[in-house]
Amino acid sequence: MISSMAHVDPKAQLGKNVHVDPFTMIHENVIIEEGTWIGPNVTIFPGARIGKNCKIFPGAVIAGIPQDLKFQGEESTVIIGDNTTIRECVTISRGTVDKQTTVIGSNCLLMAYVHVAHDCVLGSHVIIANSVQIAGHVSIDDWAIIGGSSAIHQFVKIGMHSMVSGGSLVRKDVPPFTKAAREPLSYAGVNSLGLRRRGFSSESIGHIQEVYRYLFLNSMNNSRALEEIEINLPATKERDEILNFIRSSERGVMKGYIN
Repeated sequence: MISSMAHVDPKAQLGKNVHVDPFTMIHENVIIEEGTWIGPNVTIFPGARIGKNCKIFPGAVIAGIPQDLKFQGEESTVIIGDNTTIRECVTISRGTVDKQTTVIGSNCLLMAYVHVAHDCVLGSHVIIANSVQIAGHVSIDDWAIIGGSSAIHQFVKIGMHSMVSGGSLVRKDVPPFTKAAREPLSYAGVNSLGLRRRGFSSESIGHIQEVYRYLFLNSMNNSRALEEIEINLPATKERDEILNFIRSSERGVMKGYIN
């Protein structure tokens, strides 16, 4: 299970049926749960916590020291959930004093050359395409998809079931259930196809579209739009998710529809 040409620190904890290929280095204070495959030339630094049945491909670096000048060597972690795939040359930095951890959820796919900086939190079923660069303190909720070569500014939040077009510069928050595209990044409709694939009914999708008509298509500012939505639209789980996301945004949300 562990190649004789790999180096695994005796203090690392590896579960049953963990495979470690040649030329990989696993440091102390690492936990890898059962069934996970670690490919060749992978480096796993102290603080990594890797779940069950993950796949980590060649050249990946997990739990490297944050690229943050404020980092003072504090103990911190990277937590990766079950069944997540980390492709070639992905880098994931461990946390700083802010959150003390960087989190990747379960059933995620991080394609080649993705960078996830310190203190980021990614939900489950998230797909990050090739060469996406994610700055520190970013939050990406469940089922979000980020197109290749996108760059995400620090402290940005990306909502659940959203889809960001490839090559995007993400400087503002992306609300849930939406598609985001163009430059500057703006609303490009509801992610209807993705929602249908995940079992949302036509009625639920219609309600989501109506919420975003108030927010992005009616020439109202966000405060007024939120008031109108609460007055005129029935309360649903999806409506309230959108309202809570908009109200909690610290960087502000992306622009509305641009012709």
